[in-house]
Amino acid sequence: MAKELGVDLAALKGSGPHGRIVTEDVEAAIGKATAPVAAAVVPTVAAPKTVTAPPPPVAPGQIAPFNTLQNAVNRNMMASLQVPVFRVGYTITTDGLDKLYKQVKSKGVTMSALLAKAIAMTLVKHPLLYASYTDQGIQYNSEINIAVAVAMDDGGLITPVLRRADGTDLYSLSRNWKDLVDRARSKQLLPDEYSTGTFTISNLGMLGVDSFDAILPPGTGSILAIGASKPTVVATKDGMLGVKTQMRVNITCDHRIIYGAQAAAFLKDLAKLIETDSASLTM
Repeated sequence: MAKELGVDLAALKGSGPHGRIVTEDVEAAIGKATAPVAAAVVPTVAAPKTVTAPPPPVAPGQIAPFNTLQNAVNRNMMASLQVPVFRVGYTITTDGLDKLYKQVKSKGVTMSALLAKAIAMTLVKHPLLYASYTDQGIQYNSEINIAVAVAMDDGGLITPVLRRADGTDLYSLSRNWKDLVDRARSKQLLPDEYSTGTFTISNLGMLGVDSFDAILPPGTGSILAIGASKPTVVATKDGMLGVKTQMRVNITCDHRIIYGAQAAAFLKDLAKLIETDSASLTM
């Protein structure tokens, strides 16, 4: 075959074992070098991308989808609109509470814990305020569990619960609160740590808000909205002007089980405790 193709075997240099001429040598000599086998093509797989929520604020014209927590809040708020509610406001002087806070702050006590303790102690005398509506009648709860609304960094809010706040000492309550908030921020709360509240607090006072109304969480009878504590010029008993630190609170109640006079009585007792007996919160 090599002769027919005009290949001089004598001049051909073999590449096989011991210089033996192999087929590839002949094909190369006649210009038909074996085409190299195509390498298998391996598709390039891009490294997985980390999916993160768009940084706020979202660019104009874009739609930021609701996350799981926001969707849950939205469903709860729509359910809340089906409940007939009323609201009552009250102004509380906080000079005594502020003084106490300065004394115990260094021991790890938070204002949230102080307020939760004061509210829980007042609720002991007002069981209807932490009751809830059922189709069969009023559900009186066996525990005073104070849920405190906490805004989440990625949207929505959650309500960590201080269980049996009336019977827990202030310092333990503060430690519990710090632990709950830390785990809420990292989404490590168990369901019964945010879904068992029997009375809810929403505090925007830390942001300087004077007064606001809160939406009642489903399955509860009351929520208390707490405004900022600020120096206020007031008339004293002797007809003179003075300055007192005051905060405005507004309670939202389920009118199917709670009436205005009952809500007002609770607020009056809460104000009395904060204004005249703050020291009892540490006992």
